[in-house]
Amino acid sequence: MSTDKKSKTFRLSVMTLAVMNITAVVSLRGLATEAIYGLASAFYYLFAAVVFLIPTAMVAAELAAMFANKQGGVFRWVGEAFGAKAGFLAIWLQWIQSTIWYPTVLTFGAVSIAFIGFNPTADAALASNRLFTLVVVLAIYWIATFISLRGLDWVGKVSKWGGIIGTIIPAALLILLAVVYLATGGHNNLNMQESFFPDMSNFNNIVLASSIFLFYAGMEMMGIHVMEVDNPKRNYPRAIIIGSLVTVLIFILGTFSLGIIVPAKDISLTQTLLIGFDNYFHYLKMSWMGPIVAIALVFGVLAGVLTWVSGPSKGIFAVGRAGYLPPFFQKTNSRGVQRNILLIQGVIVTILGMLFVVMPSVQSFYQILSQLTVLLYLIMYMLMFAAAITLRYKYPKLERPFRLGAKGNALMWLLGGMGFCGSLLAFVLSFIPPSQISVGSTGVWYGVLIVGAIIFVGIPFIIYAMRKPSWRAADGDFEKFEWEK
Repeated sequence: MSTDKKSKTFRLSVMTLAVMNITAVVSLRGLATEAIYGLASAFYYLFAAVVFLIPTAMVAAELAAMFANKQGGVFRWVGEAFGAKAGFLAIWLQWIQSTIWYPTVLTFGAVSIAFIGFNPTADAALASNRLFTLVVVLAIYWIATFISLRGLDWVGKVSKWGGIIGTIIPAALLILLAVVYLATGGHNNLNMQESFFPDMSNFNNIVLASSIFLFYAGMEMMGIHVMEVDNPKRNYPRAIIIGSLVTVLIFILGTFSLGIIVPAKDISLTQTLLIGFDNYFHYLKMSWMGPIVAIALVFGVLAGVLTWVSGPSKGIFAVGRAGYLPPFFQKTNSRGVQRNILLIQGVIVTILGMLFVVMPSVQSFYQILSQLTVLLYLIMYMLMFAAAITLRYKYPKLERPFRLGAKGNALMWLLGGMGFCGSLLAFVLSFIPPSQISVGSTGVWYGVLIVGAIIFVGIPFIIYAMRKPSWRAADGDFEKFEWEK
């Protein structure tokens, strides 16, 4: 039984899916990374939105609606264009990068919990404690896994309300605080004389900013839920378009709000958001609000992780049942949830968490894992954009309920090509160590990124070569590719 009874009747509304999109894509932890750039951060956000977020949202909308009644998500999309092996690589990268990514976002969750106290100095010291961070990372992750094992209805509800309470409301509050602060004469730490356009002659200025592409990643992941949406051909595109617009606004206005209260020289990738809130509350003599916001942010982290725990793992589970993973990975619990995949995923996250002991600081660990996830995810995106263009020629007459351009392929070439080139640019830049923060040994940096990328890209090819007919689930209902018919 591949799905539980509840998931057959529970439907995701447009707003629920839109909030899940926002929750999956928006993490307020990223605001500090771009706040370093001051006014120029808006350029990076808008540039990445134009060349990556909008192409991703629109291309994924066409692909998801095109295969609305078929399982597989990015596996289906890439597989239809380039074959099952390439499709398996794509779904594998989507799953494994999210697995590697969990410790980085959960590090932010640990920092949020540390700032629940009322002594900023002691809170900051606790946030830098590696053992504390590791314990909290694993605790939040396994709570998210337990909720995922309860089924899609639990995931949808917790993700929706956790996203509202822990992401959307804190983002709106941060922006409101900045407005009140400036209106009452607060000192603006943003250099308003800076140019909107960054200094492109200094190559190091754009290296750290390349990670912004990962901030926008995740819109296509909702494609795996397209069969659980009412009227998916109409409502799925609506949900991701709404999610895209809100995402851009939160990032730009939220980053400015943080830069206003925290000088660029004092920005820490893991602690600045909470310090920014504390500074605003101290200025307004509302310090008691700090712990409340910290608790809310923890819910936001849980919601974001939950959305990712349930999404990619469900996608690779469906593909595995079609004969691409051994039977062990196809086991479910009584609710039809992919139990063994979630447990294996948890073991990997636990091992990665242990890497805290070998990295010089929490911040360097945070950055190097973030860059590895960028590399892996961008490979998947390049496959997706290339597949969307290829399918226009391979299956020109296949029904496209949501189509880019009324006729012809020009708009698909524009958006798909822009997305591919943007992903390629970010991929190349992701290998360069950022000069703004310490990452420890450059040898370790390059070693982890290069060896890690080779290993994680190679594993799916090995699994694909070892597959056996017996791996296909007897009750599997995975539809054949168009080229298999």
